[in-house]
Amino acid sequence: MTALAALTEVEVDYAGRRALGPFTLALEPGEIVALVGPSGCGKSTALRLLAGLEEPTRGQVSRTPGRGETAVVFQAPTLMPWASAQANVALPLELAGVAGGEARARAASALERVGLGEAFRLKPAQLSGGMAMRVSLARALVTEPKLLLLDEPFAALDEISRRALADDVLALWQGAKPAIVFVTHNVEEAVYMAARVVVMSAGPGRIAGETPIDAPLPRPAGFRTTEAFRAAAEKVSADLDHGMAGAAANRRGAAA
Repeated sequence: MTALAALTEVEVDYAGRRALGPFTLALEPGEIVALVGPSGCGKSTALRLLAGLEEPTRGQVSRTPGRGETAVVFQAPTLMPWASAQANVALPLELAGVAGGEARARAASALERVGLGEAFRLKPAQLSGGMAMRVSLARALVTEPKLLLLDEPFAALDEISRRALADDVLALWQGAKPAIVFVTHNVEEAVYMAARVVVMSAGPGRIAGETPIDAPLPRPAGFRTTEAFRAAAEKVSADLDHGMAGAAANRRGAAA
């Protein structure tokens, strides 16, 4: 199967300092991959490369999605404060030339899908953090993207909201099955949401380990209590420890 998007031996330098790589990742159509690693390891940089928002210093980025077929959800909802939830969701359609009436109707439908059908008139200041993130998800999904990139979208939310939104994302994925890359610091969140968890070492980020999650998506009820979930979480945690230790040893060697 041809990869939907791939990073091949990419390296990214900022002001002469290596921030990422060499790093290689291939994403299949419909696949959900979580990127886990410490702060500063280049997770968000890898996401920007996949989104086409940044070019690598070295290496190759390949992407098959065309214009409008990639959507990004950032940690902050980045909604227009003066506009209603419906207008925020309709914006990417209107920018793509979709007529106003159709754009609003599709936006209303997207809000229904994320459980905010009754909140379409509300402005961002009237929304809770979880509701604002649902609006951002609706805006990302309204164009029916082939590639959905999520950059720690639940980081500012409480645990109950995080778990509810994780289930929401998986339920939404079940419909059109876009490929998803999900960046998180949370090991259990990664194991719950992804078919494959890729662990990155401390910056400059390299792959420190990879764990396939052998369980159906969306997750069955009680999956977090299963041995499969616990074993996968322990494996990802061990890869994180290994990546941190390896990066520390490399820094010591470079300083010697």
